[in-house]
Amino acid sequence: MNAASGPSAAGALLLCRADPSTVRPPAQLLREHLLLAPAGTGWSVLVPEGRPWLHDGESVERVVTGWSTALAVSAAGWPVVALWWDRDRAGLTLAAGFRRTVGYTWLADGTPVGEDEAMRTFATRLALDPVLDVQALEPLTTSDPDADARARLLGVVAVLARTGLALPTGLVPGEGAERLRSAALAQGAEQLDRSGEEAPPDPAEPGGRGSVALRTEPDEAEGGPLGPYPRDPYPRGPEAHVRSAVELLVGMPLLVWGAGRRSGGWVTAGALLVLHGAFGLAYDRLRER
Repeated sequence: MNAASGPSAAGALLLCRADPSTVRPPAQLLREHLLLAPAGTGWSVLVPEGRPWLHDGESVERVVTGWSTALAVSAAGWPVVALWWDRDRAGLTLAAGFRRTVGYTWLADGTPVGEDEAMRTFATRLALDPVLDVQALEPLTTSDPDADARARLLGVVAVLARTGLALPTGLVPGEGAERLRSAALAQGAEQLDRSGEEAPPDPAEPGGRGSVALRTEPDEAEGGPLGPYPRDPYPRGPEAHVRSAVELLVGMPLLVWGAGRRSGGWVTAGALLVLHGAFGLAYDRLRER
């Protein structure tokens, strides 16, 4: 990664210390185009499409920090490590439950601009070896003219490999979002779309097997007491019911946590999850009647 690569080289990987079946429900709540794949023993990786920073002009660091926090809050214990990079910088963000996120940043040439204490906290919260792993992380916090930002991220991945992390072939920190998604699809990654459902296979994607989308029920295509509609915005069925319930369970503590910290952003996020989950459950009951 270098300064000449341009903004299109911005990207991110979300490393979740849990199996894909555990990661899938909270990842669907993000309502973003994501690819989900196993990444070694006890790890999964989420590969985002990157629209917020590629097309909407948002900071990749800020976006993935929000995603990581949302995942960790809803994850009931497992941590999320976000590796991110753009034209000027790269870094890592660790989110674990309701704890404050921990981050470390390097300039594009590899110059560290983070605090050493943050890297030590990173090791502690991931339960890394206090001697061997911490010693391996220490060089990442010191200047090295031969190590750019990409090399620093690869160093982080190498340390996490000791805990069982094994990224799928082609998922290399520092690559652009499109190349990462192509590599993930070639390895059989599962597609999650913005609605929170599993997306059908996309024949235009190389190697993309996709997943079978949730089928709508017959009456959803025929209309009902709410009038004619081609597809419900809140589909019925056990999976939709569970998803709405999860949104309520995640939104309530997030709302309380945000209010306690007087964080308008997290209060809004929690309130939206609560409202969406509650309305989804109510809508499901109304359709049954």
